[in-house]
Amino acid sequence: MSTADFYGRPVIWLIILALGVGTFVLRYSFLGLFGNRPLPEWALRYLRYTAVAVLPGLVAPLVLWPAATQGAPDPARLLAAAATLGVGVLSRNTLYAILGGLTTLYLALWLVG
Repeated sequence: MSTADFYGRPVIWLIILALGVGTFVLRYSFLGLFGNRPLPEWALRYLRYTAVAVLPGLVAPLVLWPAATQGAPDPARLLAAAATLGVGVLSRNTLYAILGGLTTLYLALWLVG
């Protein structure tokens, strides 16, 4: 049974339309209404941490449940994540952390075969 059979096509299009309008209203509330004004200092302080909060959420599933191994944890990816974290903490340089993790991943994958 497909989703179209369960809900019906008009209901699915109504859901898509409602989600589109909701997304537009959310984005417009920040960009359209407040786009001309400077943000308060407290908001700017919290926005600095957005990438730090989002990137681990995007990367963690790729490390812990990689599609390349059908969801089984892979020692090469875990080692690369640990190396990236270690290089990042020690050097405090994003580019060095990325290069360290990349090098570790490819070396580990090459050694495993």
